[in-house]
Amino acid sequence: MTTSPSLNDLRLQFAQAGQEHVFRFWEELSVSDQSKLLERASGIDLDEVNALVAEHIQGDVQDHDGFDNLEPAPYIALPEHGGDRVAWDAATECGEEALRAGRVAAFTVAGGQGTRLGYDGPKGTFPVTPVTEKTLFQVFAEKIARTAERYGKAIHWYILTSEINNDATVAAFAENAYFGLQKDEVHFIVQGLVPAVDREGKILLSDKSTITMTPDGHGGSLRALVRSGATAQMKALGIDCISYFQVDNPLVPCLDPAFVGFHLLGNSECSSKMIPKAYALEKVGHFCMQDGKMVVIEYSDLPAEKQQETLADGGLRFNAGSVAIHVFDRDFIDRVGGTGAEVKLPFHRADKKIPFVNAAGELIQPDGPNGVKFEMFVFDALPLAANPVIIEGARAENFSPVKNAEGVDSPKTCNEDQLRQFATWLKAAGVEIAGDDSGLPEVCFEISPRFAADQADFVSQWAGMDPKPEIADGVIIMG
Repeated sequence: MTTSPSLNDLRLQFAQAGQEHVFRFWEELSVSDQSKLLERASGIDLDEVNALVAEHIQGDVQDHDGFDNLEPAPYIALPEHGGDRVAWDAATECGEEALRAGRVAAFTVAGGQGTRLGYDGPKGTFPVTPVTEKTLFQVFAEKIARTAERYGKAIHWYILTSEINNDATVAAFAENAYFGLQKDEVHFIVQGLVPAVDREGKILLSDKSTITMTPDGHGGSLRALVRSGATAQMKALGIDCISYFQVDNPLVPCLDPAFVGFHLLGNSECSSKMIPKAYALEKVGHFCMQDGKMVVIEYSDLPAEKQQETLADGGLRFNAGSVAIHVFDRDFIDRVGGTGAEVKLPFHRADKKIPFVNAAGELIQPDGPNGVKFEMFVFDALPLAANPVIIEGARAENFSPVKNAEGVDSPKTCNEDQLRQFATWLKAAGVEIAGDDSGLPEVCFEISPRFAADQADFVSQWAGMDPKPEIADGVIIMG
């Protein structure tokens, strides 16, 4: 095959970056494999790779500054925990006005597969509801549709996919008629990738024609919004608030008026919702203050003794858990996710066991960590933001992820938490049903997100329902 000038130029760029080995097997490759390698290599930002290697491989970067000066972050408590009811009502009203004005979009990070669940497909297509087995995507779509109906304004939904699951995700939406949403109001964005490197900073190959690429982390979702043109589209649509949540959590309020309202009233560029930890060593991040900045410290970084510190009343000192529920200002995303050098989310180093092809063309399966992946964390936006706001959320109304096939955070626990939520909503509407001490009802039923998006919505909808159904096994309350 005759090499083209573009290939020569690219090989020269890689050679100047000390990465010429990427083309080591070029002459052995088929035409199609050469084309594949050329396409991937041409999309790599070598300046970024060089900077990451200099900082994280050759330098001595720490992901945190120690814990001696760490303090719990302040947050706005729920009224039932001492928060100001008047302030919550004002925030709700403000958020509702923003929804009516079309200022708010939903944004779901959904790049993962259901592998840990023993499921072959995008995690968003995993069935989660207790009776009808609606998928995660359908639950969110129906919540968004109901919210749009409630406030009389179309709501745009942005979904971050990955190279692995984008085609299957788009197909799932098409096959299900976008779950009742308008096609032009649902937008798919593919997550960015960065090369994995070895301990010397050399880009790894997974086979002779394939550069090992890894997702740039949930923090990369912000620059994906910018690079895809989504933030520019939002600006044209008059959207300036983005409600961020992850795909594995069907309890999340996709568009929480009070949360949006606190964000706007606080002139915040980035707001987060905290959930009080269920127990001291729960595997969630911790909202903290450090050197006057609001930060999140991962459970894997914060020493156990810190996680277990208690107050005089016996409560946990570091009690504010981060569960990946945020509201972002659109212009702030443009800054931290853009190409400007003034403010950016940092990359973090993760040492991993990565299969690779050696200089002899042999596939090596390492026994231990041999390579480095680079990823960004979305919560690193907090210390970069003006006026960050944290509000408390009730676990029962906000958080029950589906992560594991069995045990904690499994389909079983999530089903039970949904049933507890439904029973709580009925009780708020004046209907008592039998259940155990944890609030789990004796009957298995379902409230469709298309009928009600939250408790207040359900109480209002139920009041106008005539006749009202008897709550029994298999009953579905739907609009």
